[in-house]
Amino acid sequence: MKEACGVVGIVASGRDVAHLCYDALYALQHRGQESAGMATFNNEQITVVKDNGLVSHVFADTTLRALAGSLVIGHTRYSTSGSANWTAAQPVYRSAGSSGFALAHNGNLTNTTVLAEAAGIEFTSMLSDSDLVAELVAREIERGGSLVDALSVVLGEAQGAFSMVLLEANAVHAVRDPHGFRPLCLGRLGTEDAPEGWVVASESPALDVVGAAFVREIRPGELVTITSAGVQTVQLLEPASDKEMLCIFEFVYFARPDTYLMGHQVHTARRRMGELLAQQSSVEADIVMGVPDSGIPAAEGYAKASGIPFGYGLVKNRYIGRTFISPDQQQRAAGVRRKLNPLRENIAGQRLVVVDDSIVRGTTTRALVGMLRDAGASEVHLRISSPPFMWPCYFGIDTPNRDDLLAANHSVEEMGDYIGCDSIEFITLEHLRTAIQLDGECCDACLTGNYPAPVPVVIGRAGKRW
Repeated sequence: MKEACGVVGIVASGRDVAHLCYDALYALQHRGQESAGMATFNNEQITVVKDNGLVSHVFADTTLRALAGSLVIGHTRYSTSGSANWTAAQPVYRSAGSSGFALAHNGNLTNTTVLAEAAGIEFTSMLSDSDLVAELVAREIERGGSLVDALSVVLGEAQGAFSMVLLEANAVHAVRDPHGFRPLCLGRLGTEDAPEGWVVASESPALDVVGAAFVREIRPGELVTITSAGVQTVQLLEPASDKEMLCIFEFVYFARPDTYLMGHQVHTARRRMGELLAQQSSVEADIVMGVPDSGIPAAEGYAKASGIPFGYGLVKNRYIGRTFISPDQQQRAAGVRRKLNPLRENIAGQRLVVVDDSIVRGTTTRALVGMLRDAGASEVHLRISSPPFMWPCYFGIDTPNRDDLLAANHSVEEMGDYIGCDSIEFITLEHLRTAIQLDGECCDACLTGNYPAPVPVVIGRAGKRW
């Protein structure tokens, strides 16, 4: 799976906000490694710098020094809508109004075609949903409305997932969709009595790295406006329900383990997933190992609950991205070898419990099991800390269509045969929810097919509709 994007917004008078934004984006690099960008306002104009590549590749110190001002927004991207070339990098800019505005988006709209056709815009593969929103907002502003008025009109018609930050003259805005599919939180620089600035970000570690205190998560449908005078909030869009529908895979895979979501630390939730998985599906083995990185906390929990020693069986190349996006099985297998290498002396002759977060197509997992057997493992028992991934996501995660999802077309036993493991077990949805200790519902459509918002009708290879 490709991750959702990461967004940041900072207002801090007298501070070097470009360098602060750089650090915050660096903390969100796991959410998008395709492109990165920033937009700043220097009391006269908005300047946008963006390019393909990692945050550290896009921004040099000289570039950051040139991005003057006390307001900034930033973005790290994986493409779920539109192309992956430079033109799709964010923030996107429009010159509408007195100063223009810049927009950065985490999520995915599901009714882009309808929105574009209603506005007489040709929506092509080169145009992202973020570009479309920016264009529609710009048109509303040109009719005489403010940026906030325009957002109310455009986002009121939008369907799907969006956590957005926007920059205009002297203000940063942050808004979250009515379901709350993607995370967004607010932090404070300085003390409660004497704040020095404010930060919004996709995940709380981005606040930590710039020295901001976590204040709260932004509510579904809420618009937060930050200026030098402070923070104002308004319920821009009516919440879709009384329960937040944050993507459940933020807990399983996407978010950093040190992130707090819905009042819970992700690492703790992942450890509990492993503990409940061990209670649910025990097996005789010599060592429990996790697939780096998101499988390790669950493996620790599995080892604790099962009494089987925890150990390391794989070394990760830290300079390889988190996702496998190669187009065929041979290249995916090569991608596994580039990313992971076995510790043969820990593996040889051992019965392994291998804990991973999910299985999508199954091709990378199959290559991983083959690698462990080549390293001498006598048995490989897969334990997965999410239920079978059976339905595509339309709300900000780039997953295959249902024809390509292994669990959608095979039984668990057939999946194990294809992957080549000795046994395979998935945590139940009930245990996953218990591990997270949900205060709200969370969106689990990729596991259940119960989509909380309208999604496109897709025709599969066999003519099936879903």
